[in-house]
Amino acid sequence: MGQFDGKVVYITGIARGQGRNHALRFAREGAAIIGMDIAASVADHTTYPAATADDLAETIRLVEEAGGKILARQGDTRDLAFQQQLVADGVEQFGRLDVVVANAGLLTWGKVWELTEEQFTDVVDVNLVGTWKTLRAAIPAMLEAGNGGSIVVISSSAGLKAMPLQASYSASKFGLRGLTQSAAKELGHYRIRVNSVHPYAVDTPMGVGDTEAHRIFGIPWVGPHLTSMMNHHPVASLDEISDAVLYLASDGAKAVTGAEFQIDMGATKV
Repeated sequence: MGQFDGKVVYITGIARGQGRNHALRFAREGAAIIGMDIAASVADHTTYPAATADDLAETIRLVEEAGGKILARQGDTRDLAFQQQLVADGVEQFGRLDVVVANAGLLTWGKVWELTEEQFTDVVDVNLVGTWKTLRAAIPAMLEAGNGGSIVVISSSAGLKAMPLQASYSASKFGLRGLTQSAAKELGHYRIRVNSVHPYAVDTPMGVGDTEAHRIFGIPWVGPHLTSMMNHHPVASLDEISDAVLYLASDGAKAVTGAEFQIDMGATKV
């Protein structure tokens, strides 16, 4: 018996990294998965390897290997019609929708006055507008099911403490806090809880495979803004983030909504 037996979870950005791990963890606990990922290069200004269609196929294989049911498609969170159709098809196949994990995201680097228009708008469109479209597509299905539920928005430590050379990323992640808080207030009386998770560095291709991040972390004036209280543990594991996501989606967190759940090694407090 799993703690999510009979539940259905919609996760964006599932091709690899955090999204894949969340999908596997939920599947092992009995949930059916609806998932999506662009699984391709999102923008030419990113400096970490893009997810691929093969990555998405591997997530599907791993979920099924774990005994889980999954409906996953390649698409863009910025495409509302795509997300609405995917959610509708998932609900038709699995019968309901209980949990949403808005995980898809994009990162770029640059000074406020040197970012290109694309570097700013692409990141805000994916991280903030795309997440709103995820909620817009999913919440009506949750309301129709009438089972309550949980929405977990993956923000960042950069949404609590702005990072230098990350203006578009920080702006988008701060924006997710407002989106989360508004949704929590609007959905509380429907028994739907809405919380945000704020990781620092995570062991993913985006988190540790970014060549520009490695360069920037070596710039002397930047370093003080990027320190944490736990230098012995500089990068969180995938399971450390999934532990928080599954907790917030579980009945154990039935009194938790509007919370900003930090997994940041204390980085936002220094």
